[in-house]
Amino acid sequence: MTHNRRFFMTSLLTIAAILTVGAADDVEIWNFDRLDRIGGHPATVLGHPRVVDTPIGKAIEFDGVGDALLVDVHPLAGAETFTWEAIFRPDGGRPAQRWFHLQETGSDDRLLFEIRVTDEGRWYFDSYGHSGEAQQALMNRERLHPLGAWYHVAAVYDGREFRNYVNGEQEGAATIRFTPQKPGRSAVGVRINLVDYFRGAVHLARFTRRALAPPEFLRVPAVPAPRKHEDTKAHEDR
Repeated sequence: MTHNRRFFMTSLLTIAAILTVGAADDVEIWNFDRLDRIGGHPATVLGHPRVVDTPIGKAIEFDGVGDALLVDVHPLAGAETFTWEAIFRPDGGRPAQRWFHLQETGSDDRLLFEIRVTDEGRWYFDSYGHSGEAQQALMNRERLHPLGAWYHVAAVYDGREFRNYVNGEQEGAATIRFTPQKPGRSAVGVRINLVDYFRGAVHLARFTRRALAPPEFLRVPAVPAPRKHEDTKAHEDR
């Protein structure tokens, strides 16, 4: 199977995953392909994030200094169970980056996607949940990943256990009781209080109001390889 065909088939599988889950569940999808609206919601732009074309499709790129998007919606408000997914590309920058933040209004209750960047130029995933007296960080310092590539990450809560994943592989889990969060707002590219900016790009996010199993997750589309030029002599011999 050629690289282009693999890219096409992986893209179809990603679309099928979105449609299959969305057909039976309360799902919200955020495509990062424009700055003025994210997931159909008006967005406030901070700094100069930009829409870029990438090998897996359009994404929004953040500079790690002052770029961010604010959305006046908490997409998992009221969810008793949930799966929060994103496809993103971390590009380095500061050691601690809070790059996706869902915040309940009027409290400290929140959900966060974070990364930690090491001196060796690698990163590890940190998922955080805070609900009333319950709070939990899932962070595995032994699971290091190269910068500059596209990844799928997920946080799953099934009513009793909080888990996180990178590219479908579980990296952490904890037994905890989260109560549903109330309406609020979201920040992409920064923590909600405008610290710990993210350097990299975000392609897609999906919010599902049930706990998905890894086979139901989105997939990162395969990046097609450049087409090789035909050998001139071989072309002339035909």
